[in-house]
Amino acid sequence: MNAAQTRTAILDEESVKRKIRRMALEVAEQNTGEKEVIIAGIVGNGETVAKSIANELKKTATFGVKVITIQLNKRELSDVQLRPAVDIQNKTIIIVDDVANTGKTLFYALKPFISSSPKKIQTLALVERSHKQFPIQTDYTGLSIATTLQEHIAVETEGERITGAWLY
Repeated sequence: MNAAQTRTAILDEESVKRKIRRMALEVAEQNTGEKEVIIAGIVGNGETVAKSIANELKKTATFGVKVITIQLNKRELSDVQLRPAVDIQNKTIIIVDDVANTGKTLFYALKPFISSSPKKIQTLALVERSHKQFPIQTDYTGLSIATTLQEHIAVETEGERITGAWLY
């Protein structure tokens, strides 16, 4: 951030907690009858959001919850791996990221799932921006915000806590 940029809070820690709880309830409702749902967080803040969603789901969901990480390098998007490796055949997968912008990261995060015949794939983002360049829509959204292409949104964390989201 340079001196000319301003930073505006769009979500504080309490707002994030409410958004996470609401999205977890939506996930539980939309997946009633499933035996297990795999929450796949994109490495970095997506992973932190995924763990927060999973913790809330474990309080209310009638299905098992497993958390995995989608390892990808945003500079070399062809190399995408799941950690730990899990059987995803005929399973419900929810791909999680902190901010959905153009859809590019979520699009490439689909790669390891496509040839494995999952039952269904859903997407979740804490913050959704509407600058889609890839055919990806989020199924669960914490906050949808209109921004310019020049603006940036950052989700901040401290360990496993999501402390807020900022618009630059």
